[in-house]
Amino acid sequence: MQHPRWKSGALSTGFIAEEFPQGFKAPAPEGEVALRMAAVAAAIDHLQNVRKRYISGQMREASAVQFDLERVVMMGSARHDVVVEDEEDGIVVMIDGQSWPVESDWVPGEPVWTGMVGGEEIAVQVRPILNGFALAHAGTSAEVRVYTKREAELVALMPERQEADTGKQLLCPMPGLVKSISVSQGQEVKAGEPLCIVEAMKMENVLRAERDGTIAKIHAKEGDSLAVDAVILEFA
Repeated sequence: MQHPRWKSGALSTGFIAEEFPQGFKAPAPEGEVALRMAAVAAAIDHLQNVRKRYISGQMREASAVQFDLERVVMMGSARHDVVVEDEEDGIVVMIDGQSWPVESDWVPGEPVWTGMVGGEEIAVQVRPILNGFALAHAGTSAEVRVYTKREAELVALMPERQEADTGKQLLCPMPGLVKSISVSQGQEVKAGEPLCIVEAMKMENVLRAERDGTIAKIHAKEGDSLAVDAVILEFA
């Protein structure tokens, strides 16, 4: 909705295909949008920490545990040093030396965080991910993780995971038996078109093309027993 063409109303049924030929991907937040999202991330982390202290059955009383209010918000590769301060009507998040008052009635589990950040009413979509959460706001999105300073130092030492480039390969998603191959070498396929059927645990799984393309090579044949991530076929 932030796109100039969308704002001007110059829309058509081909809007997405024309403006995002490789598919739409929300941009990373910048400027004040990024700071608001960092404040929300710090507020969510602070709330979750407070709630954890009151889980029943812990060896120590909740009041005996003090957690560090100095945090590091990692928003993708962008780092923000924050300090969280409790106030009567909410909290104040100091981000890179700038004060951002945060007020909200949000509780963990709700898909949308709503409240006031820096005196402005905003809404942020919240989805849990491994060791953090994905936030979407004002047409942008980012995976966010909140660390203590020591955790951030250790995370910085971790090598980045290299994802395998499987964009031109169809991999077997589970151990199974190839029941049929629905395409041939050199054949052009459209997105959604069935490529093959793999049987696993007495269930037939239809694997379909994720995008338009041409079959370059077929590695598997009917009756083959495949392991996870075995290459079934390649695209040109």
